Amino acid sequence: MGFRRFVDRDGRAWDIKVRGRSEWEFSPVAGNTAPARTAEAPGYESDPFELSVEELQRVFDTAPEPRARPKPSPFKD
Repeated sequence: MGFRRFVDRDGRAWDIKVRGRSEWEFSPVAGNTAPARTAEAPGYESDPFELSVEELQRVFDTAPEPRARPKPSPFKD
């Protein structure tokens, strides 16, 4: 099965991977340096190929940006 390619409003390309009935992963492609995001799939559709670009953008907007891991303290023993 192929992945749906999606370009967000900022011009970054993502592959949409269905991880289950309720979860989609947006993986960066083609020079996109942003980290992958996980979003809740819309309840009315299980196939990303059936959604318009506007609907995909709404789903993408609900995906939280991953938080950066804090750097370890240099003062730990």
